[in-house]
Amino acid sequence: KIRADHEKALEEAKEKLKKSRDEIQAEIQTEKNKVVQELKKKDSKPLPPVPLPNLIGINSGEPADPDIREKRNKIKEMMKHAWDNYRQYGWGHNELKPIARKGHSTNIFGNSQMGATIVDALDTLYIMGLHDEFREGQEWIDKNLDFSVNSEVSVFEVNIRFIGGLLAAYYLSGQEVFKIKAVQLAGKLLPAFNTPTGIPWAMVNLKSGVGRNWGWASAGSSILAEFGTLHMEFVHLSYLTGDPVYYNKVMHIRKLLQKMDRPNGLYPNYLNPRTGRWGQHHTSVGGLGDSFYEYLLKAWLMSDKMDTEARKMYDDAIEAIEKHLIRKSNGGLTFIGEWKNGHLERKMGHLTCFAGGMFALGADGSRDDKAGHYLQLGAEIAHTCHESYDRTTLKLGPEAFKFDGGVEAVAVRQNEKYYILRPEVIETYWYMWRFTHDPKYRQWGWEATQAIDKYCRVSGGFSGVKDVYSSSPTYDDVQQSFFLAETLKYLYLLFSNDDLLPLDNWVFNTEAHPLPVLH
Repeated sequence: KIRADHEKALEEAKEKLKKSRDEIQAEIQTEKNKVVQELKKKDSKPLPPVPLPNLIGINSGEPADPDIREKRNKIKEMMKHAWDNYRQYGWGHNELKPIARKGHSTNIFGNSQMGATIVDALDTLYIMGLHDEFREGQEWIDKNLDFSVNSEVSVFEVNIRFIGGLLAAYYLSGQEVFKIKAVQLAGKLLPAFNTPTGIPWAMVNLKSGVGRNWGWASAGSSILAEFGTLHMEFVHLSYLTGDPVYYNKVMHIRKLLQKMDRPNGLYPNYLNPRTGRWGQHHTSVGGLGDSFYEYLLKAWLMSDKMDTEARKMYDDAIEAIEKHLIRKSNGGLTFIGEWKNGHLERKMGHLTCFAGGMFALGADGSRDDKAGHYLQLGAEIAHTCHESYDRTTLKLGPEAFKFDGGVEAVAVRQNEKYYILRPEVIETYWYMWRFTHDPKYRQWGWEATQAIDKYCRVSGGFSGVKDVYSSSPTYDDVQQSFFLAETLKYLYLLFSNDDLLPLDNWVFNTEAHPLPVLH
């Protein structure tokens, strides 16, 4: 059989070589066109009609108090400043360099122009009532957002920013184009799950489907916060397409994690997708770990509290975190440290500050009537993170801060003194405001708003700063897409009434994209 096949191939090759170069080119083109048509057919099978969940509170939230209304309008003006400059100088690029006034991209989006800022900002534009800007964004997405590019992207970042952003825009506006694009993109991420364990690679090439892990992560491991932060979006994808493949992928990850041994009940940040074993025993509620815990809680909330398995995993994890990572400093500040090779590092990252909001959000429904305890813990974390802002010159928080000896809530290393327009502290203020209505959270949010407007605003947009302890800081010249997606959205919600995106009906993904509870 092999010889016969071989002979046949030789004959075909001889036949081909008799043809002229033009004929051969024409044949190749015909074949290519056929493949493209097939792919188009495959890509565009119509999605089943599914009922839209009952969407409550997607506009308004107008506060009665004129002072609060004025503050809310100021935040809307800042959003317009960020968007208009991106529109003028960075349109279609992933992000904006507001000082150089040109486009900017990082390796998480590969090497292609995917308009990350547009997709990330859509739902913020929508809830602020900036409908002309929303339509501009929609038009760009409809005409230019193309996922068949030869580009290696972060599975996690593309999921939370692009799929999350497109799904939220779809639910808020009802425009089909967002749903179609989200599903197309999700199909491009699926090959990342082709690993021996089903734990996805960190990166995937959108064209070839080839995946790999970050070189710096513990011996080729995947990262807990990356493969553990897909659940919300993938459940919604299965809901909207009627295709269980997405749901099955994330449930497989959960089942695998449930079977594994956990040192001290803590989840290490690294897991090898080839062997299914943990990498080095680092545990963190900051970068590398953070949103895994958040998505356990939110999976339960998003399921209308039916997914009790997720709630149990959350409760178990939080108990271990409280026992091993949460401490009080000498000055009485509650902080969350990081577990590294058997000892606790007394350092907290800006990213970890989201946990105050998470504890508050998870208070209702916690074990042993501990709701009050967790609300209190949320308030203590919010206070600590506010101190990290208050103890700087600019009143903006550093990337990481220590609790060693006499130094508390202050960054020590030069490379931890930057503020890159991050949202986590403001996110916690907003959750704490929703659950307590203590006016200090609005006061703290306003302090941050004024500091951002004073020190990060430039004529071409908003930029991060390199040293929050310096009275004349240098800019990093990046307007992050999450500044429009998260920071400005949480600020706007903080100065809106609770009937705008009520938490009983909406669950925010880790990039602040609201997804409806699926009853």
